[in-house]
Amino acid sequence: MPPRRHTPCAETPHALPCHTGASRAERRRFSAAYKARIVREASACKQPGEIGALLRREGLYSSHLASWRKQLQRHGEEGLKGRRRGPPAKPKKSSREVELERENRRLEKRLAQADAIIEFQKKVHELLGLPLKNLPSDEAD
Repeated sequence: MPPRRHTPCAETPHALPCHTGASRAERRRFSAAYKARIVREASACKQPGEIGALLRREGLYSSHLASWRKQLQRHGEEGLKGRRRGPPAKPKKSSREVELERENRRLEKRLAQADAIIEFQKKVHELLGLPLKNLPSDEAD
């Protein structure tokens, strides 16, 4: 029977700490200069296995190198700069835009009040049996 493996845990003082999931690994971030240096070093590799040794030495994956090469090819060194994650920030409105929107809301409110008054007047005329004057309007087309 094979010997039982001992799982290190907090009970033994000399053991490594248990992974309880309480701490969370942070995403690695690489500067644009570092990415450009790695891509240059990888393109300088001529012998088989040199790129693999470079990646192992730097602790990188081949997918890092492939995506950095694409970014460098498409956008130059500017494309290697990190971008913020998530949706892009909405541009802030100018004071003129804010003022115009406020004025628009105020005028829409006044228009709604005027429409309500007109409808009320029509109903009052209808209930009292008074004829309405036919005024020229845009609806008469």
